[in-house]
Amino acid sequence: MSAAEPLVVAHVIQDVLDPFTSTVPLRIAYNNRLVLAGAELRPSAVVSKPRVDIGGNDMRVLYTLILVDPDAPSPSHPSLREYLHWMVADIPGTTGVNFGQELVVYERPEPRSGIHRMVFVLLQQLGRGTVFAPDMRQNFSCRNFARQYHLNIVAASYFNCQREGGSGGRRFRPGSSEGE
Repeated sequence: MSAAEPLVVAHVIQDVLDPFTSTVPLRIAYNNRLVLAGAELRPSAVVSKPRVDIGGNDMRVLYTLILVDPDAPSPSHPSLREYLHWMVADIPGTTGVNFGQELVVYERPEPRSGIHRMVFVLLQQLGRGTVFAPDMRQNFSCRNFARQYHLNIVAASYFNCQREGGSGGRRFRPGSSEGE
């Protein structure tokens, strides 16, 4: 299975990204739990920003990491698509986000309804200081951002997140005999 296949199945490639070839290893972990594409993480597990390690073999190559929610505020009505949760630029290859510059402070995912895809996108920059933070978090577009700053997508991953008490199933009205 290619690295992009889970992104295709989850419609990340379509809703957020155009098809691309992954060329740089990207390792994401929340509280030492490795995030695999499609993993389910509750909001309580993603309170603090993750550890993100970027592969490659040249520290002179710089990257931007973005975390977006294409399902905000709800998967059935994603009117805020793509909501920007985090952005770190100027990350040297072979290091991690701690070596970059945080342009948009990490905002933990807190979905209110439905299952949200939280998408990490790693983009290769042209040089240091060539990427700037957007004015707003809502209605961000990875595609437009990449075009604006001449960035190439080199890796991506995602996890699913829903509210703590959410089960993803149907909701029943109180007093209804169906849910009993």
